[in-house]
Amino acid sequence: MSSRAEINAALAKLKKLAPAGYFIGLHIRFAAPLMQFQTYNKEWAQRYSERAYALRDPTIAWGFSTTGACRWSVLPIPDPFSILQDAADHGLHYGLVVAHGPIKSRTIAAFAHDKREFTDDEIDVISATLRRLHEITEPPESLTKAQQEALRCIAEGDRHAAAAAKLGITESAFKARLISARERLMARTTAEALQRAKDYRLL
Repeated sequence: MSSRAEINAALAKLKKLAPAGYFIGLHIRFAAPLMQFQTYNKEWAQRYSERAYALRDPTIAWGFSTTGACRWSVLPIPDPFSILQDAADHGLHYGLVVAHGPIKSRTIAAFAHDKREFTDDEIDVISATLRRLHEITEPPESLTKAQQEALRCIAEGDRHAAAAAKLGITESAFKARLISARERLMARTTAEALQRAKDYRLL
Protein backbone atom coordinates (compact mmCIF):
# COMPACT_ATOMS: atom_id res chain seq x y z
CA MET A 1 0.00 0.00 0.00
CA SER A 2 1.35 3.44 -0.92
CA SER A 3 1.78 6.11 1.75
CA ARG A 4 -1.09 8.13 0.31
CA ALA A 5 -3.38 5.09 0.26
CA GLU A 6 -2.39 4.22 3.83
CA ILE A 7 -3.11 7.79 4.96
CA ASN A 8 -6.54 7.70 3.33
CA ALA A 9 -7.32 4.32 4.89
CA ALA A 10 -6.31 5.57 8.34
CA LEU A 11 -8.42 8.70 7.98
CA ALA A 12 -11.43 6.64 6.89
CA LYS A 13 -11.02 4.43 9.96
CA LEU A 14 -10.83 7.46 12.25
CA LYS A 15 -13.89 9.02 10.65
CA LYS A 16 -15.93 5.94 11.57
CA LEU A 17 -14.62 5.98 15.13
CA ALA A 18 -15.33 9.70 15.60
CA PRO A 19 -18.85 10.28 14.20
CA ALA A 20 -18.94 13.92 15.36
CA GLY A 21 -15.67 14.68 13.60
CA TYR A 22 -11.98 15.11 14.22
CA PHE A 23 -9.10 17.50 13.75
CA ILE A 24 -5.61 16.11 13.20
CA GLY A 25 -2.48 18.25 13.13
CA LEU A 26 0.53 16.21 12.05
CA HIS A 27 4.09 17.27 12.84
CA ILE A 28 3.39 20.67 14.37
CA ARG A 29 6.46 22.84 13.84
CA PHE A 30 6.78 26.58 14.35
CA ALA A 31 3.19 26.59 15.72
CA ALA A 32 1.65 25.11 12.55
CA PRO A 33 1.13 21.49 11.42
CA LEU A 34 2.85 20.30 8.28
CA MET A 35 -0.32 18.38 7.39
CA GLN A 36 -3.81 18.67 8.81
CA PHE A 37 -7.17 16.99 8.34
CA GLN A 38 -10.55 17.77 9.84
CA THR A 39 -14.11 16.51 9.54
CA TYR A 40 -15.97 18.68 12.06
CA ASN A 41 -19.24 20.19 10.91
CA LYS A 42 -18.83 23.41 8.95
CA GLU A 43 -20.49 25.61 11.57
CA TRP A 44 -18.16 24.49 14.37
CA ALA A 45 -15.06 24.62 12.18
CA GLN A 46 -15.89 28.19 11.17
CA ARG A 47 -16.68 29.27 14.73
CA TYR A 48 -13.46 27.70 16.03
CA SER A 49 -11.44 29.57 13.41
CA GLU A 50 -13.20 32.91 13.75
CA ARG A 51 -12.79 32.93 17.53
CA ALA A 52 -9.13 31.84 17.32
CA TYR A 53 -9.86 29.02 19.75
CA ALA A 54 -6.62 27.25 18.83
CA LEU A 55 -4.74 29.84 20.90
CA ARG A 56 -6.78 28.98 24.02
CA ASP A 57 -7.93 25.41 23.44
CA PRO A 58 -7.23 23.27 26.54
CA THR A 59 -6.94 20.13 24.39
CA ILE A 60 -4.04 21.68 22.47
CA ALA A 61 -2.39 22.85 25.69
CA TRP A 62 -2.68 19.31 27.03
CA GLY A 63 -1.31 17.88 23.78
CA PHE A 64 1.85 19.96 23.98
CA SER A 65 2.46 19.04 27.61
CA THR A 66 1.55 15.35 27.62
CA THR A 67 1.96 12.31 25.39
CA GLY A 68 -0.91 9.84 25.26
CA ALA A 69 -4.69 10.12 25.23
CA CYS A 70 -7.25 11.82 27.47
CA ARG A 71 -11.03 12.15 27.35
CA TRP A 72 -12.21 15.75 27.34
CA SER A 73 -14.38 15.06 30.39
CA VAL A 74 -11.32 14.47 32.60
CA LEU A 75 -8.93 16.93 30.99
CA PRO A 76 -6.75 18.38 33.80
CA ILE A 77 -6.36 21.73 32.03
CA PRO A 78 -8.46 24.83 32.84
CA ASP A 79 -10.94 25.96 30.20
CA PRO A 80 -11.66 29.59 31.20
CA PHE A 81 -13.18 30.41 27.81
CA SER A 82 -15.59 27.43 27.97
CA ILE A 83 -14.44 26.11 24.61
CA LEU A 84 -15.42 22.53 25.43
CA GLN A 85 -18.90 23.66 26.46
CA ASP A 86 -19.19 25.60 23.22
CA ALA A 87 -18.14 22.45 21.37
CA ALA A 88 -20.86 20.48 23.17
CA ASP A 89 -23.40 23.14 22.18
CA HIS A 90 -22.43 22.42 18.58
CA GLY A 91 -22.88 18.66 18.82
CA LEU A 92 -19.43 17.65 20.05
CA HIS A 93 -20.67 16.30 23.38
CA TYR A 94 -17.86 13.85 24.10
CA GLY A 95 -14.28 14.01 23.02
CA LEU A 96 -10.76 12.70 23.11
CA VAL A 97 -7.36 14.32 22.63
CA VAL A 98 -4.34 12.29 21.55
CA ALA A 99 -0.76 13.54 21.35
CA HIS A 100 2.33 11.84 19.98
CA GLY A 101 5.87 12.62 18.90
CA PRO A 102 8.72 14.87 20.02
CA ILE A 103 7.91 18.45 20.96
CA LYS A 104 9.79 19.77 17.91
CA SER A 105 7.50 17.77 15.61
CA ARG A 106 4.37 17.13 17.63
CA THR A 107 1.18 15.48 16.41
CA ILE A 108 -2.00 16.49 18.24
CA ALA A 109 -5.51 15.35 17.36
CA ALA A 110 -8.99 15.77 18.79
CA PHE A 111 -11.87 13.37 18.16
CA ALA A 112 -15.53 13.89 18.97
CA HIS A 113 -18.58 11.73 19.58
CA ASP A 114 -22.15 13.00 19.74
CA LYS A 115 -23.70 10.21 21.83
CA ARG A 116 -21.22 8.74 24.31
CA GLU A 117 -17.70 8.64 25.68
CA PHE A 118 -15.07 6.80 23.67
CA THR A 119 -14.44 3.31 25.02
CA ASP A 120 -10.99 2.17 26.13
CA ASP A 121 -10.77 -0.12 23.10
CA GLU A 122 -11.66 2.74 20.75
CA ILE A 123 -9.04 4.94 22.40
CA ASP A 124 -6.43 2.23 21.86
CA VAL A 125 -7.33 1.93 18.16
CA ILE A 126 -7.43 5.70 17.64
CA SER A 127 -4.09 6.15 19.41
CA ALA A 128 -2.41 3.41 17.39
CA THR A 129 -3.82 4.79 14.14
CA LEU A 130 -2.62 8.29 14.96
CA ARG A 131 0.86 7.02 15.81
CA ARG A 132 0.97 5.30 12.43
CA LEU A 133 -0.14 8.49 10.68
CA HIS A 134 2.64 10.33 12.48
CA GLU A 135 5.19 7.77 11.29
CA ILE A 136 4.18 7.63 7.63
CA THR A 137 3.96 11.42 7.31
CA GLU A 138 7.41 12.03 8.77
CA PRO A 139 8.95 14.65 6.47
CA PRO A 140 11.89 13.44 4.38
CA GLU A 141 15.28 14.68 5.48
CA SER A 142 16.37 15.41 1.94
CA LEU A 143 15.44 15.39 -1.73
CA THR A 144 17.60 14.10 -4.55
CA LYS A 145 19.47 16.66 -6.61
CA ALA A 146 17.19 15.89 -9.56
CA GLN A 147 14.06 16.45 -7.47
CA GLN A 148 15.42 19.73 -6.10
CA GLU A 149 16.35 20.99 -9.57
CA ALA A 150 12.91 20.19 -10.94
CA LEU A 151 11.10 21.94 -8.10
CA ARG A 152 13.39 24.97 -8.32
CA CYS A 153 12.55 25.34 -12.00
CA ILE A 154 8.85 25.37 -11.14
CA ALA A 155 9.51 27.86 -8.34
CA GLU A 156 11.22 30.13 -10.85
CA GLY A 157 8.18 30.01 -13.12
CA ASP A 158 9.58 27.79 -15.86
CA ARG A 159 7.15 25.78 -17.95
CA HIS A 160 7.90 22.10 -18.38
CA ALA A 161 9.49 22.43 -21.82
CA ALA A 162 11.67 25.36 -20.77
CA ALA A 163 12.68 23.63 -17.54
CA ALA A 164 13.61 20.46 -19.40
CA ALA A 165 15.75 22.45 -21.84
CA LYS A 166 17.44 24.29 -18.96
CA LEU A 167 18.33 20.98 -17.32
CA GLY A 168 19.33 19.29 -20.57
CA ILE A 169 16.74 16.51 -20.31
CA THR A 170 13.58 15.55 -22.15
CA GLU A 171 10.24 16.94 -21.08
CA SER A 172 9.06 13.46 -20.11
CA ALA A 173 12.14 13.04 -17.92
CA PHE A 174 11.40 16.37 -16.27
CA LYS A 175 7.81 15.31 -15.58
CA ALA A 176 9.12 12.07 -14.09
CA ARG A 177 11.28 14.08 -11.69
CA LEU A 178 8.26 16.10 -10.59
CA ILE A 179 6.26 12.92 -10.03
CA SER A 180 9.14 11.54 -7.96
CA ALA A 181 9.26 14.74 -5.88
CA ARG A 182 5.50 14.66 -5.30
CA GLU A 183 5.64 11.05 -4.16
CA ARG A 184 8.53 11.70 -1.79
CA LEU A 185 6.74 14.69 -0.29
CA MET A 186 3.35 12.92 -0.29
CA ALA A 187 1.83 15.79 -2.24
CA ARG A 188 -1.10 15.58 -4.63
CA THR A 189 0.08 18.42 -6.85
CA THR A 190 3.38 19.98 -7.84
CA ALA A 191 2.36 23.23 -6.16
CA GLU A 192 1.76 21.33 -2.92
CA ALA A 193 5.09 19.54 -3.29
CA LEU A 194 6.87 22.84 -3.79
CA GLN A 195 5.26 24.35 -0.71
CA ARG A 196 6.11 21.34 1.41
CA ALA A 197 9.70 21.36 0.20
CA LYS A 198 9.91 24.98 1.33
CA ASP A 199 8.20 24.23 4.64
CA TYR A 200 10.58 21.33 5.27
CA ARG A 201 13.53 23.54 4.26
CA LEU A 202 14.62 21.13 1.56
CA LEU A 203 15.18 23.76 -1.13
